[in-house]
Amino acid sequence: MTFALDTKQQIRQRSAVGTSGRRYLAAIALVPLAALAGAALADGPQLESPAAYKQLWDNPHIVHRINEGIETHRKSTATLSIVDTDGNALSDAQIEAVQTTHDFLFGCNLFFLDGYETEAENHAYEARFAQLFNFGSAPFYWSDLEPEEGKPRFAKNSPRIYRRPPPDLAVEFAQKHGITLKGHPLMWNHFYPSWLPKDKDQVAKAISMHMAEIAERYADKIRIWDVVNETLNAPRPEIILPDDYVAFCFQQAGRWFGANNLLLANETREAAHHWLGEDGSESRYYRMLSSLAQRDIRFDGIGFQFHCADTARILAGAECTPESLLRVYDLYSRFKRPLYITELSVGTAGEGSSGQPVQAEVVRNFYRLFFSVERMAGITWWNLADGTAHKWDEIRDGKHYVYDENRWQAGLLDRSLTPKEAYRVLERLIHDEWRTRTVGRTNPAGQFTFRGFHGHYRITVRHGEMAETFDLHVSKAGPAQHRLVLSKKKVSG
Repeated sequence: MTFALDTKQQIRQRSAVGTSGRRYLAAIALVPLAALAGAALADGPQLESPAAYKQLWDNPHIVHRINEGIETHRKSTATLSIVDTDGNALSDAQIEAVQTTHDFLFGCNLFFLDGYETEAENHAYEARFAQLFNFGSAPFYWSDLEPEEGKPRFAKNSPRIYRRPPPDLAVEFAQKHGITLKGHPLMWNHFYPSWLPKDKDQVAKAISMHMAEIAERYADKIRIWDVVNETLNAPRPEIILPDDYVAFCFQQAGRWFGANNLLLANETREAAHHWLGEDGSESRYYRMLSSLAQRDIRFDGIGFQFHCADTARILAGAECTPESLLRVYDLYSRFKRPLYITELSVGTAGEGSSGQPVQAEVVRNFYRLFFSVERMAGITWWNLADGTAHKWDEIRDGKHYVYDENRWQAGLLDRSLTPKEAYRVLERLIHDEWRTRTVGRTNPAGQFTFRGFHGHYRITVRHGEMAETFDLHVSKAGPAQHRLVLSKKKVSG
């Protein structure tokens, strides 16, 4: 099987030159290039979103708030002062500013890393991931991480388990491609190992030691952690939990993980009653976080799972309207902590690729809204490719249970690892629309001012026969003024 990836010319057209561009080229070099690139052709008539759905997102108030939010919260003004080694201002110097990385975290889970049967498939998966994302979630589900007591699957050559690549493998991939990692999750009351004792005190001790072991090995390699996951769903009856379970987990995480790590809560939309109470205000999730805050129990960020496998209700305006989403983030911003879309999926409506335009439209709307929210720090897509979602088939208590999330076709890639239209939409947003590239010349005072998205930049300055390249970070918290000293050296060549 051959996988078609972008040509180098296509990459140069869409991606910034610099660190991210080099990372991308290194990734795609692993797989053969072919002439066929881009989204799959439609298998029939293309589905369209209803006019009523479009009206929700075309509302002038919504459009203004999203556009204004992106401009205000994701960009800053930077002034470059160009001087020579004697401190003299250099007027009419040529400036080129090219953004090379994003501060904002655009991510996806890494659950199918090395999960395919062929080397070509695994390389294609890695390439598509590194092409688009700077953020990845590595699996730490305790039941699969340590199925046998005392024998954790940390090492990259550990036995394979579906959707559970060993953490060392994820760390190696992330370091290779400059990707920030998140561990997901430290604790989930549905994925506890079967060998845990049936005693609260012993379970509490095991939880603490489990976190300590993970922190010792990964705290300096993985920056962000989902401490608890879906705590508002009832645990499986056979699982014994410590008293005040959520508070206990955050206390233990705070004990073992330092200030350089971020400790997040993560909750589903359904369990939290759409994150808002019936009156549109405080939900169970909000009250849980409030309880932690009132007791000075450390939590560093708030996660929102956002699975929209069946898009029908969204298209009908029955849920996840832009107005309701903005109310959610306005409410939770009161905690003055970063917000994260921790799990996002949008199903592909229709047969084959006919529903790709609808999926792409919904994805674009969601991402633009999320990106506009002041305290939003990252967005994580859930399952890069079709056929890689959660599934299980088991006999429990004499009953046969079958569950397969792959039926929703919520990947950004199809089963052949070809990008869908939604993947291309994100590629254009992340690498083009939300990436700054600008050129100009300094004024008589030797200054050049530009407004750019937050991230790292490569600044190239030319004046006469002198030229030099500088690395610069533009951020909301960083300095607005940057003094660059152009040394007296000629342009080589």
